[in-house]
Amino acid sequence: MVEHRPVLVGEVLTGLALTRDGLYVDATYGRGGHTTEILARLGAQGRLLALDKDPEAVADGRKRFASDPRFRIAHAGFEELRAVAGAWLGDRRAHGVLLDLGVSSPQLDTAERGFSFSHDGPLDMRMNTTAGETAANLLARASEGELTRIFREYGEEPRARAVAAAIVRARARRPIETTGQLAELAAGAAQRRSARIHPATRVFQALRIAVNRELESLEQALGASLDILGAGGRLAVISFHSLEDRIVKQFMAREARGDARYAGLPEIPVQARPRLRAVGKLVRPSAEESAQNPRARSARLRVAERLDARSAA
Repeated sequence: MVEHRPVLVGEVLTGLALTRDGLYVDATYGRGGHTTEILARLGAQGRLLALDKDPEAVADGRKRFASDPRFRIAHAGFEELRAVAGAWLGDRRAHGVLLDLGVSSPQLDTAERGFSFSHDGPLDMRMNTTAGETAANLLARASEGELTRIFREYGEEPRARAVAAAIVRARARRPIETTGQLAELAAGAAQRRSARIHPATRVFQALRIAVNRELESLEQALGASLDILGAGGRLAVISFHSLEDRIVKQFMAREARGDARYAGLPEIPVQARPRLRAVGKLVRPSAEESAQNPRARSARLRVAERLDARSAA
């Protein structure tokens, strides 16, 4: 099993502009890499709330930081950020929110989780193993048209229709229940040979996104972050593929513009003013980090700062 290494740690800490007594939310705990570094920089009055929908991650957090009164972890997805963090903050506002959208190494390397075609195991793919539909169930019930849409929209798979058709033919003979079965089907239908990317990669990505409703959850989390951040608070988001990064980029740009209907007017209502400003440019891992941690190669970090709408004009 590959050791889980948090990506872009220094860049995240810089982007969050940590203060010792600040209130921070790590909305995707994973295995606590970023959490550990944030806590190391907080003082006695600083506080950190972590969220994760994976029960194993929550257990890890509770065990690792059991004696640290500054830390709390909730078994919740980042789509629940508004409710969970809102209850934790009360009438306060957060100084920073981090969203690390990657799949953790323990999830990828544990065959029983079903995330990877590198390890044959049951087709689960749920981040939260206590609820929801597995990838195997989705493959069993979805129509050929729905599967085509999933592979095309979430995996950007050029041969989405052919892969979907191959799955429908195969499941008529026997259920598709393992990662090995799916990888073989996807590779055959995709008809690609590349030393850089396995032919089943896009199909596995698409299924994982669909099972966990990742893109919808991301949009909910981004909107919630604006509600819980105080003026000057920072939002840092690490994405790992173009679909996620496009949503983050468009969200930050839209919130930095404000309501276009009022553009150029001398008086802009508070609710129509910009709520964010971009901090720096898109950040990617250094060549050194990518060499030491190949799974970091596709990471992209964007940071924005919450504006005080009353003064933003």
